[in-house]
Amino acid sequence: MQRLRSGILFAVLFSLLAASSNADEFPRELVEFKPYTGNPIFTAAGPGHWDVKIRERGWILYEPPTKPNDKPLYRLWYTGYDGTREGVKSLGYATSSDGIQWQRYPKNPIYAEHWIEDITVIKHGELFVMFAEGRDDQAQQLESRDGITWKRIGQLDVRLKNDKPIEPGPYGTPSIWFEEGTWYLFYERRDAGVWLATSKDRKVWRNVQDEPVLVPGPAEHELNLIAMNQIIKHGGKYYALYHGSKQGSSLWGTNIAVSDDLIHWKKYARNPLFPIETNKSSGIFVPDGRGFRLYTMHDKVQLHLPMLEPASRVK
Repeated sequence: MQRLRSGILFAVLFSLLAASSNADEFPRELVEFKPYTGNPIFTAAGPGHWDVKIRERGWILYEPPTKPNDKPLYRLWYTGYDGTREGVKSLGYATSSDGIQWQRYPKNPIYAEHWIEDITVIKHGELFVMFAEGRDDQAQQLESRDGITWKRIGQLDVRLKNDKPIEPGPYGTPSIWFEEGTWYLFYERRDAGVWLATSKDRKVWRNVQDEPVLVPGPAEHELNLIAMNQIIKHGGKYYALYHGSKQGSSLWGTNIAVSDDLIHWKKYARNPLFPIETNKSSGIFVPDGRGFRLYTMHDKVQLHLPMLEPASRVK
């Protein structure tokens, strides 16, 4: 009996230590959020408009005020289409001073020459650089000086470690990190895993390894489908927001993982960050000058504020 009690006590202590370790790697400000009371904060315009529906993944960039009396600027790029499966996905634009109340650009869509969805945008010097899916889940790149007028550079040239082209087929949901002169591209193939390629010039991308750096499972909510949404650096570690699901389900959840090197990832033990039945996916962190907000972007934009702040905060 004494041996049994000791075994149970050890198991409990081991579980508590594991949970504590996981919590240390995933600080509260990155995993504890509650929905803003006014959700959704941005939706499709609906019938009679170019954006009858909106698609995953939109993107929000926060620009802090540059003068004492100025307001911050939130830029939102999103994909709109006619609601049909084959409807061409075009690029829309909206702005906000608080990240909640949005004004659509009057000349939307701002780009309709090519299919654009699953957007990520980086401000690089004087340029806005956009990576997005094109038709048939082909990753592509665009550039802009003002965030409104975009020039398409073309599809991404992604190669294996041996410099041969990757196998033909989809390579979508491009997510980008830039650090010390190197561009890091995370991309999925048929949602079966996330691969990592790097580039110095954004022209040729080579796999860091030819196996995925992040795979689905084993949890039921992300059993066999996965895609990366965003990379941030916080407290000296890299954090990835990704969404996952399982074959046959229409529900996707927002999840988080941590890494020291962008290659080896550890998933948060309490994923997903929101109940899977709420179907909140395509999540991204957006700084607001005090911390991180978490926006989910499909098929409407919803805001989640840090748990330590009032969910009704509007500033």
